Amino acid sequence: MRAIRIQEVGDPNVLQCVDVPTPEPGPGEARVKMEVAGVNFIDTYHRRGWYPMPLPFTPGVEGAGVVDAIGEGVTEVAVGDTVAYGMSIGSYAEYAIVPSKNLVQRPAGVDAQHGAASMIQGMTAHYLACTTYPLKPGDTCLVHAAAGGTGALLVQMAKLRGARVLGTVSTEEKARIAQAAGADDTIRYTEVDFAEAVRDLTGGEGVEVVYDSVGITTFDKSLDCLKPRGYMVLFGQASGVVPTIDPQVLNQKGSLFLTRPTLASHMLTRSELEGRANDVFNWIAEGKLEIRIDRTFPLDDAEGAHTYLEARQTKGKVLLTT
Repeated sequence: MRAIRIQEVGDPNVLQCVDVPTPEPGPGEARVKMEVAGVNFIDTYHRRGWYPMPLPFTPGVEGAGVVDAIGEGVTEVAVGDTVAYGMSIGSYAEYAIVPSKNLVQRPAGVDAQHGAASMIQGMTAHYLACTTYPLKPGDTCLVHAAAGGTGALLVQMAKLRGARVLGTVSTEEKARIAQAAGADDTIRYTEVDFAEAVRDLTGGEGVEVVYDSVGITTFDKSLDCLKPRGYMVLFGQASGVVPTIDPQVLNQKGSLFLTRPTLASHMLTRSELEGRANDVFNWIAEGKLEIRIDRTFPLDDAEGAHTYLEARQTKGKVLLTT
């Protein structure tokens, strides 16, 4: 089978498409004939070595396809099931071995592309809006990269929960995308100081929570956007790793809360995984949540997909097709 392999960490050109033996599932595992693999920023962190992985490895932590074989003791799925999954390494391949406990069945109204696009970004948006800081009517949140794959989903979920949403974007086109997702106000951070804009839009009060996937270029000013006892939720680092922070800064800026959550910590049990996935799938089926597919790349152009993603010009989900 064809698979993308990383022999050494580095730039996108380390993503090489090679022929490798088709793997066999072990106990508690299923083999999935992949249709689509999601491309996420965590994949670039693995590729760069920011989140170290044993070398060599096949990247990709999200995908959708059909169960092709199962190992001993598997009860969650059967051969022939249409499934999607997240947080299991190795999706950039024609076949992937996945712990069966990580697989969720896709309902009839959710195709492979939308299933794959839902698992990381959709469930990330779900835990951010529903668990990390559970938004409620009357809250105001700031969503960075509000037109991106996760950002646009987070905007939609925040509106489903009754919050006011301010979103940062880089271009007028992205402002239109964020507004279509439901953002009440958009801020062109390339043209204005977003912290000042947030203060103006909130009458000087600030927001209850900032959802920041950008990292080093937005982190410090994001703290200035918060109300006293506000929540700084750093869930990504697209622009680079945030340096160590002196906890006294949180005190000085109003007894702020700082958290660095991950999806893995929000799908610790089978019931939690299924609950989040079913919410997302149901919202898609009911027309309450739009999954925007930006671009698809063939498997052998994973390098192009990473280059496109890291240029921070995405307007939705990026996928690899097998």
